[in-house]
Amino acid sequence: MHYTCRYKIYIEGSAWSVSEKYILACDSVTLIVKPQYFDFFTRGLVPMRHYWPIKDDDKCRSIKFAVDWGNSHQREVQKMGKTSSRFIQEQLQMNYVYDYMFHLLSQYSKLLRYKPTIPEKAVEYCLETMACPAEGLQKKFMIESMVTGPSETSPCTMPPPYDPPSLSTILRRNEKTLTRVESLEKKYWESENQTRQS
Repeated sequence: MHYTCRYKIYIEGSAWSVSEKYILACDSVTLIVKPQYFDFFTRGLVPMRHYWPIKDDDKCRSIKFAVDWGNSHQREVQKMGKTSSRFIQEQLQMNYVYDYMFHLLSQYSKLLRYKPTIPEKAVEYCLETMACPAEGLQKKFMIESMVTGPSETSPCTMPPPYDPPSLSTILRRNEKTLTRVESLEKKYWESENQTRQS
């Protein structure tokens, strides 16, 4: 059932959530309630290309509109679901994730003011110990992501942060798309209200 729904909703709880990438990878269109937290890959997501944006201050009406719009634009919805799934599969390959983790931890380590040590009672887990009890897709994905030895290549070079003009262009594009969705939603509800009054 998890992979066969036309729509999936991603909404944060009270903190960062790991589920966004899994929801985006399922070939269904993802309805994303405006997030407060961002993951390392989300800067590449484009509204109405990879997901449908949902207002955080009027979720129920926004979701109803998205579903009604999607039901009458099924090809666009299917394309959006496939595009987001392809994005996740291409951009979140484990070697990219490990490269990101390497760079993140390398930069973070520069902030440390002490030398980390392994606690006396620490227990080391081998990869097989963690993967063996898993079953089905969970086991498959754990085994696929398992590191069996040192990398044969150096970590990738992290792309630099966007320069101000590029960032501004991306933000304007996304804002323009969000404004378009809000406009479509507003017209939808005005039409619904007129229909009820008739």
